[in-house]
Order: sequence, then C-alpha cells, then structure tokens
Amino acid sequence: MSRFLLAGLFCLWSFAAALAQDEPALASPADAAAIRAVIEHQLAAFQRDDAGAAFSDASPGIQAKFGTPDIFMDTVRAGYQPVYRPRETEFRELVAGPDGLVQKVLFVGPDGRPVLALYSMERQEDGTWRISGCVLVEPAEQTT
Repeated sequence: MSRFLLAGLFCLWSFAAALAQDEPALASPADAAAIRAVIEHQLAAFQRDDAGAAFSDASPGIQAKFGTPDIFMDTVRAGYQPVYRPRETEFRELVAGPDGLVQKVLFVGPDGRPVLALYSMERQEDGTWRISGCVLVEPAEQTT
C-alpha cells in the first residue's frame, strides 16, 4: 500500500513540477522596462505640468473616468502630492495584483514623508502598457 502511495505522490510531484515550468514568468524584462518607462513618462509630465502627456499614460478607463486632462491633473495635484512633486522616487518590485501587474514605487513627498504608490498596469490591445490606477499606502518600513 505504501508503495502505491509513494508512486502516487511522485506522479503528483512530477505533474506539479511540469506545470510550474510551463507557467509564464510574472513579467518579461521587456514588459517590466515598458511599465517603468510609462510611469517615468507620467512623472516627468507632472514635473512639467503637462496635463496632456500625463493623461496619455492613463488607461482608457481612467481617461473616461476623468474626461479631460485638466480634471485629471487637478485630481493629482489635490490628492497625490507625493507623486505630483516628489523629493525622491524609488522603483520597487513589480508584483501580481488581483487584476494584473502592480508596480510599487516609493516616494518621499514634498512634506518629507514616505508613501508607497501601487500602480495598477493594464496592457492595451496594441501591446503597450497604461496606468489603470494608483493607490497610495503607508510603506512597511520607514525611510527618511
């Protein structure tokens, strides 16, 4: 009986190992670089107060929600000061979220307090990446 159990466990382990090898990586290096480039482009647009360029990096859903680049920029100015005018920016890991990939970015805001931005990313039909959301949370560790 134990021989059958051992053989069954071995087969199950072999099957799981084969599935794990066929599972795609979280994101390819090219996707990770493209995601970072989109976020960096938007951050540079915020620095120039270029609402149109910043808005162009948002997903169609975000664009529909805000309607115009000016409304989008006003929202960022009012509620996302660490993203709008950071003292420091540090890209962290790219992780799987409930709806796709999430890029973590640590910001030190104009007030000197750190905040972690969780950028939800959405791949478009043409293969490009756009920002589909950004949530600010307290970082796990404090940095100054």
